[in-house]
Amino acid sequence: MDFCIRVPGSCGELLQGWHRGEPFLVTCPIARYTTVEVSSAFQGREGLGEKAERAFSMILSCLGVQEFPYGLRLRSELPQGKGMASSSADIAAVVAAVSYALQRPLTPRQILALAVQIEPTDATFLPGIVRLNQVNGRILAVYDHLPYLPVSIFDTGGTIATADFYRLNAQKKEERDWSDVLLRLQQGERGLAAAAVQSALWQEKFLPKRCLRPLLEEAETLGALGITAAHSGTVLGVLWPLSMTKAQILSGVSRLRCFWPQLAYLGTTAMRSGGIEIDVKGKDSKDKDRSEGDEKDGNSSFCAWRQYL
Repeated sequence: MDFCIRVPGSCGELLQGWHRGEPFLVTCPIARYTTVEVSSAFQGREGLGEKAERAFSMILSCLGVQEFPYGLRLRSELPQGKGMASSSADIAAVVAAVSYALQRPLTPRQILALAVQIEPTDATFLPGIVRLNQVNGRILAVYDHLPYLPVSIFDTGGTIATADFYRLNAQKKEERDWSDVLLRLQQGERGLAAAAVQSALWQEKFLPKRCLRPLLEEAETLGALGITAAHSGTVLGVLWPLSMTKAQILSGVSRLRCFWPQLAYLGTTAMRSGGIEIDVKGKDSKDKDRSEGDEKDGNSSFCAWRQYL
């Protein structure tokens, strides 16, 4: 028994707010991951935080199993408390890994039903880009054809606990008409970026990031399309057009870092489809095709990621 599960994190959310009487968010999955390895070569659990441990106990209880007969190791590229879906990715990766190892794999939607029992979820483990009620797990829309833009991640500092943020802001809901923004989201690169900017600006009322507007203005002069924000976290993501080369993006990032040295630069990656991926380690693993960008994943020696279910 040797395999690996990974789940992408996020750079905040493309959209988040209240619409037609309920909270919602639109996921912003990126190519940064939580990875869980399951193996018969070692025992015990390594690297699980409090929420991942709760997920581990919950899935065993749901499956009616008292003991897990394999070793389980969690590693993550996602810093905690920043709005990068670290907890959601940890929870989903653990549940998927345990249920798969026990030959009773849960689907991403079944995992969603468990995840919201622990905390509001970013749901980057759902395929595509998804609009959902992050509190009760109701899926409102699935977007299969949005552009996956390059994104440079900047951290404004500090940490925010998701559950505490939602509890403290439960009475601060503000109903808006998101109809035009939701339409704009689906209108290509510029539409997506404009929708994300509008959502980020509206969120300033509840979780202000003083540098957001000037960073956005400067980024746009360098060719950026817009910005995405962690609505219950600390990161901002500068969205670049697909036509820009890596060198052009890094040049723009260099300028932004000069203008904003107080922001921690967390790297440049790309948006991607959400979902859970698995790699089963086998004798032929060296001959399997690598997914683009996975050669330097750094989380495991496995290299042939495929869709989990």
